[in-house]
Amino acid sequence: MVYLDCNATTPMEPLVRDAVLKYMTEEFGNAGSRTHEFGLRAKQAVQKARDQIAKLVAAQREEVILTSGATESNNIAILGLKKYGEQSGKKHIISTQIEHKAVLEPFAALEKSGFEVTLVPPTVGGWVEPSVIKQALREDTLLVSVMQVNNETGVIQPIIEIADLLIEHPAYFHVDAAQGFGKEIPQLRHPRIDMLSASAHKIYGPKGIGTLIIRRRDIQKIPLTPLMYGGGQERGVRPGTLPVPLIVGFGVAAELALKNSQERAQTCRTFRNQALKALAPLKPIIHGDLERCLPHAINFSIEGLDSEAAMLALKGLVAISNGSACTSSSYIPSHVLKAMALSEEDIQGALRISWCHTTEPVNWDEVISRLTQVII
Repeated sequence: MVYLDCNATTPMEPLVRDAVLKYMTEEFGNAGSRTHEFGLRAKQAVQKARDQIAKLVAAQREEVILTSGATESNNIAILGLKKYGEQSGKKHIISTQIEHKAVLEPFAALEKSGFEVTLVPPTVGGWVEPSVIKQALREDTLLVSVMQVNNETGVIQPIIEIADLLIEHPAYFHVDAAQGFGKEIPQLRHPRIDMLSASAHKIYGPKGIGTLIIRRRDIQKIPLTPLMYGGGQERGVRPGTLPVPLIVGFGVAAELALKNSQERAQTCRTFRNQALKALAPLKPIIHGDLERCLPHAINFSIEGLDSEAAMLALKGLVAISNGSACTSSSYIPSHVLKAMALSEEDIQGALRISWCHTTEPVNWDEVISRLTQVII
């Protein structure tokens, strides 16, 4: 069976796996232990990983806060501003209707505390117009949060344009970069991005480790209140013993992403062209403007094809999904596709295939044959 669900998680690169295992079995010291060589070597390995992660987005080592993943990073960036927002009287937030639940649910929590959240709609092509963000800005806008790449459609959002229009506005700018980190690299180097969230397992690293990169504005520190206390690690933003093997793996994954991004992207473009050519006889309706998509995914529906029936028909041949992995335990129609104004039939039939540079060849003839059998 060929794995075609890389937007959910990616396979681990062999060099990353080797590094993780080394720091699990040989270099097992605690990076917080300052009295012996085991701890010193662990600390040095963590610092090297911070440098590798920071270099990918043109940040500084001290700006890399290590977390359990992008979901935790999103929560810290959003909920961490609650106290400051209340004290400053800035309680307005701007985001989009197509954000991941790891962003939308923290916003819902803030709304219950009296914050006002403006969720701007996307175009039918799946991206948000910067002008709509600009129109929504107010004097009391505390935060603007826009994902870099949509996890369901693969559509790249105009992060650079949004960052540019925020240069003259004091609102903090947060980017959920889970899907684009290490893939669409230049965007995330824009200095006007105050905070960005990422996970290692989306770039061929281990699960359970991520980052919230927090840039300083000149010498000003972003006024985040931690969500947990105890230990003082990560500059007081996120306490807890550092998982050194996972951090080292994240660092290696980030370094490889920077080194190999263009080659990986070209491999993925070739795969996408093959997939589109193979699916063409079924006349797929592509959801999201392919000209604005990363070359790693396609979201589509086929007339008369139910997504659940399709996945069952393809079982044992290819592993695909019909939406975000975070909501797959109980299928709920995609809020992303709803926001893009798709028909109910297209939403119910939507499938997402996503791949990477290590994906094996697919028997597309068999895929088409099986899908044809379940088209009503």
